[in-house]
Amino acid sequence: MRIVLDAMGSDECPEPEILASIEASKLFGDEIILVGPEEQLKPRLTGTSTKVKLVNATDTITMQDKGMALALKAKRNTSQTTMAIGIDLIKNGEADAFVTAGNTGGAMATAYFRLGVIPGVERPALTATFPVYHGQCVVLDIGANPDLRPEHLLQFAIMGSVYARKVRLIENPRVGLLSNGEEGGKGNELVKGAYPLLKESNLNFIGNVEGKELFNGAADVVVTDGFTGNILLKSSEAVAKILFTILKEELTSSPITAIGAQLAKPAFRRVKSIMDPDDVGAAPLLGVNGLVFIGHGRSNAHALVSAIKVARQAVEADTLNSIKAALQLS
Repeated sequence: MRIVLDAMGSDECPEPEILASIEASKLFGDEIILVGPEEQLKPRLTGTSTKVKLVNATDTITMQDKGMALALKAKRNTSQTTMAIGIDLIKNGEADAFVTAGNTGGAMATAYFRLGVIPGVERPALTATFPVYHGQCVVLDIGANPDLRPEHLLQFAIMGSVYARKVRLIENPRVGLLSNGEEGGKGNELVKGAYPLLKESNLNFIGNVEGKELFNGAADVVVTDGFTGNILLKSSEAVAKILFTILKEELTSSPITAIGAQLAKPAFRRVKSIMDPDDVGAAPLLGVNGLVFIGHGRSNAHALVSAIKVARQAVEADTLNSIKAALQLS
């Protein structure tokens, strides 16, 4: 298996990418293709007995690239960005999946222009795995598409259901539609239009789910538009962070509570592990004609190894072809 890693994606690049490529190649025994400026990367890999292969790229889509500048870097055939070269390796059959912690919009645009979309898909969806009570929930879209039509949510539901089944190993994923009420008539026009499409599909559709039911584990897959999904993602991350901060402050506020904190430390570690986005690593961009995974800009080496791990799982499960087959049957 060959996984491409964008060497210039994270905020602290290329150090986390170099460490992750070395660790992942040893851990999984696969070839990791590190794409970036060879003169900068090669000295740091010299002397390491790993399956890390360097592919030179002279340009990068940075976090500052926006609008037309970003589109030109993503689209032009002569582009020498790490994303363009890495994704072209997927397109040309020279690698199996692409992982980046770089500019999300840049990764989505590059994948869209260079790979195209799967037949039956009009909009790719950025997909996240949310920690929920007694499990995880696949949520899409979390930011790629702020404006959608009802049929797009049906396409997302099909792709998310396949991903949950093939990668999360859920046999018959329960699919929910994010809304402000459980009744079929609740929601905005998008939700009301999508409800009958999902109900008439072959999916295991359980109806509308509210935010509280999502986190209670009522569904395995939840679909929404990218505007709502992005707010949901960032709000939940912020709430989790502030709760841990307040809890830590309270547990260390006196000698008595500090003793209790020491006794409860194993439980806190387990909770932190469940909530830690670094253990998930990256979100798949479902709908493009290739396996592309996008992580946080703040990703460290551990997060990037986790991203490579989930990309490997998607390759092993033949996720891309399974999504294509499911869309043909819909």
